[in-house]
Amino acid sequence: MEKENIKLTEHFGASLAQLLSDKICQVKKDFPANKFIEIVQQSYLQKTLTQRVELIADALHVCLPNDYKKAVKILINIMGDENPKETGMFSDFYWLMPVGKFIEKYGLEHFETSMKAIEEHTKRNTGEYAIRPYIRKYPEETIRQMKIWAKSENFHLRRLASEGLRPKLPWASKLELFIDKPKPVFEILNILKTEHIKFVMKSVANNLADYIKVNPEAALALIKDWRNSKNKNTQWIIKHATRKLKQDACR
Repeated sequence: MEKENIKLTEHFGASLAQLLSDKICQVKKDFPANKFIEIVQQSYLQKTLTQRVELIADALHVCLPNDYKKAVKILINIMGDENPKETGMFSDFYWLMPVGKFIEKYGLEHFETSMKAIEEHTKRNTGEYAIRPYIRKYPEETIRQMKIWAKSENFHLRRLASEGLRPKLPWASKLELFIDKPKPVFEILNILKTEHIKFVMKSVANNLADYIKVNPEAALALIKDWRNSKNKNTQWIIKHATRKLKQDACR
C-alpha cells in the first residue's frame, strides 16, 4: 500500500488508537487503553499506511489477552453491523484494517478460529490480505474453506474466495503456490463464473487477468471454455479479464 491515499493514512494514528480503545473498553472494561494509545502515539508519525496498520496491530497484540482465541473474540465483538454495500471497506470500515493485520500476523497457529475471524472481518472490511499466510501454510484446508465461501449467500465471502487467491494481489506479496498448477484456484473461479454482483465479478475477472500474466496458457484455456457459456455475467467477466490484451494489441 505504498501508493496509499494520504487522507486515509492520516486516520491511522492516535485518533484511530482512541477509537479502537473506546470500542474495546465497551466489551473488556480492563483493557489498558492508555498504554495502547501511548504505544501508537510514540511512533506513528513517520510511518506509511502499511506500517501504521501493523503498528496498531502490534499494539493490540501487546494490550489484548495473550490467549489468541480470547483476543480475537474481543475483536469480533467490536466489529458491529455487517457492511451491506459493495463499497465502504476503506471508508466506513477503514478502522478494522489493523484487526485484519492482527489476524494475519498472530493467528496462524489457530486455523479454525482465524477462519471464522477472517469471515467476520471480510463482511465489513476485507480478508484478502489476512488469508494469504493461511493459504501458504494450510493450502488444502484453506482452499476447502474458500470453496465453501464461494457458494455463500454473502457476496463479501464470495469475493474473498476469489480475491484472496489472486496471484498478483495489489499491495500483497505474490502468491506463487498455484501458478504452475492453478486447478484449485480455477475450480473456485468456475463456481463464481456466473456471479451477478459486480463487486465479485470484478474480482473473478481480475484473478483471471492475473493468471493471463503468470500462466497465460492455462488462463486462456479456461477463458476459451467459458466463451461457450451464454451467461451474460460470464461474458462480462471474460471481457473485463481480457481488456488489457485488447489494449496491448491496439498499440
